[in-house]
Amino acid sequence: MEALSYKTVSASKETVNKGWVLIDAEDEILGRLSSQVAFILRGKDKTNFTPHVDTGDNVIIINAEKIKLTGNKVAEKEYVRHTGYPGGQRFATPKQLLITKPTEIVRMAVSGMLPKNKLGDALRRNVYIYAGAEHPHAAQQPKVIKLNTTK
Repeated sequence: MEALSYKTVSASKETVNKGWVLIDAEDEILGRLSSQVAFILRGKDKTNFTPHVDTGDNVIIINAEKIKLTGNKVAEKEYVRHTGYPGGQRFATPKQLLITKPTEIVRMAVSGMLPKNKLGDALRRNVYIYAGAEHPHAAQQPKVIKLNTTK
């Protein structure tokens, strides 16, 4: 019997072609930006996507301090963390974090959209977030991506 046979090709760590992507977060909505970044980090935009392998690109996000939150989230949203000591629960709003650590808002949003396992830990190491417009990754020649903005 002569039938066409197509083999499913699974990517491995050795066969993956990882690139570098630059995204400008200025006037981008936080949730929409982070979902697209998580999509790129995971590698779901590639034809050789394999669920258990890191097939995604390295992502550089600049201008994280100029991110937008819709509605009244800047004042009402709360980030909760715990110091590990009794009574050590701490609360912060995005307004407070934009002043002290503007990159952490984007980092937490992207991190929440990635898997919570060893693969997710590896994917979190592939994102580089900077508050300003400068970044030290010019040697990697990142490809600039324009995300859809709603204004």
